[in-house]
Amino acid sequence: MIQLTIIVAYLVLLLSLGLLANRMSRGTAEDYMLASHTIGPLLLLMSLFGTTMTAFALVGSTGRAYTLGVGVYGLLASASGIVHSLCFFLIGVPLWRLGRKYGYSTQIQFFRQRLESGAIGWLLFPILVALVVSYLLLGVVAAGAVVHVLTSGAFAPSGWFAGYGYGVPPWLASAVVCLVVLAYVFFGGMRGTAWANAFQTTVFMVLGMLTFVTIARALGGTGNLWQDMQIASQDVPVEQWSRAKISKPVYFSYLLIPLSVGMFPHVFQHWLTARSDRAFRLPIVMHPIFIMIVWVPCVMLGVWASGPNSGIPAGTGENRVLAMLVQTHAGPVLGGLLAAGILAAIMSSLDSQFLCLGTMFTEDIVVHMHRGDRYSETQVVLMARLFVVAMVLVTYVLSLYPRAVFDLGIWSFSGFTGLVPLVLAAIYWRRLTAAGAVASVVATAATWLTLFWRAGWGKDKLYAFPESPLPLVGDWSIPPMLPVVAITLVSTVVLIGVSLVTRPPSEATLRRFFD
Repeated sequence: MIQLTIIVAYLVLLLSLGLLANRMSRGTAEDYMLASHTIGPLLLLMSLFGTTMTAFALVGSTGRAYTLGVGVYGLLASASGIVHSLCFFLIGVPLWRLGRKYGYSTQIQFFRQRLESGAIGWLLFPILVALVVSYLLLGVVAAGAVVHVLTSGAFAPSGWFAGYGYGVPPWLASAVVCLVVLAYVFFGGMRGTAWANAFQTTVFMVLGMLTFVTIARALGGTGNLWQDMQIASQDVPVEQWSRAKISKPVYFSYLLIPLSVGMFPHVFQHWLTARSDRAFRLPIVMHPIFIMIVWVPCVMLGVWASGPNSGIPAGTGENRVLAMLVQTHAGPVLGGLLAAGILAAIMSSLDSQFLCLGTMFTEDIVVHMHRGDRYSETQVVLMARLFVVAMVLVTYVLSLYPRAVFDLGIWSFSGFTGLVPLVLAAIYWRRLTAAGAVASVVATAATWLTLFWRAGWGKDKLYAFPESPLPLVGDWSIPPMLPVVAITLVSTVVLIGVSLVTRPPSEATLRRFFD
């Protein structure tokens, strides 16, 4: 009950932030969606990092390290530190400049003007929404699992939720988290989201390190952190300290996954909030360091959890590992604070993703269909809010059929990575055509959907394409790799091939985007 009380208090605090941001709102659509371009370097760093470090980074990485070992850090964390900053520099800064120059609020507005095509927007919108919703499921599923484990026994012996270990059921926990995020996004918009992200980033980084130290000392018992870490590591199976469970082709194909950040709609929206292009300097430099601070403790905790003395039963579901470590090795007050830290990481992504969906719906569908001044600023904001409500409901219903958080993330990121060649070509390649872009998007969606179906709609955690080595000529063969390799390759080849045989945009458009 102490842990539950701390979790509730934390959620109330987030609601207060959203209401405060609402009081400072200018009442315009630009302020609701982009905070009137007033975000400085520090807040941009905290909000960007918060929105990219999701349940995937905390709950997912700990659970997968419990299964596969320390090699999980090399799969994503080390590459993400460099690739994310590279995307901020090569994609974020140019798009910020074009967005400020031509008044963009969404990616689709940029693509429509760059390619002189309305069709690209109608095609991209449902695909981006579907990928964002699959990304949202990470947080909603993880939030339910974490709160359920950490509140186990809170209602004993009252009889409430006896079938759930007298703790808050996952479906109820997910519903409450969705409602809280919905409330401060609904009222606070981008300003409330940026403030909440900055606050929550600070919370989960500080409490994440505290979690690591607390559990290390509980496992070691000497009071000396370095000795406790050594003791916690002694009984871990040897294969957990290598990437023995991960084949080389799969391991290196993970390098493509961090590219997905270049096409996240919610990250694009955060880029546009920057006060100036100089605001990008701090995020570009500090993002890799922040990733290391978060991922190293999480992966280490997952590895320790696989040891016989961790108190975690063999075969524990990946989504429950981090919460069970906290429940087993931390006191009730500290456990409640650590639960708040985990929820902070989860919710700091949910808010940005929900907000970007509302922005895309109003700007790319409603306003685009009815050009002119048909809708007032108040009406535009209201429509964005209502679409956010609808997406929260859809995401919550889908979360009632959960998958492992790590695998949900990989499939979502694979789809976004397949679209990265499009945005890079739009920024740097004059010869890109509307036909090439449309063909590439269709090919990406078709390849992703086919491979997802082949993987049993995500049930096959170790699915790789092709499923067995594919012989070519002589000793050469194609070994099984992550689906993202096939998706990105198909996307790139189709984009280049079709663009080279179709008519490019007009010279006037090229002058606008390539001065």
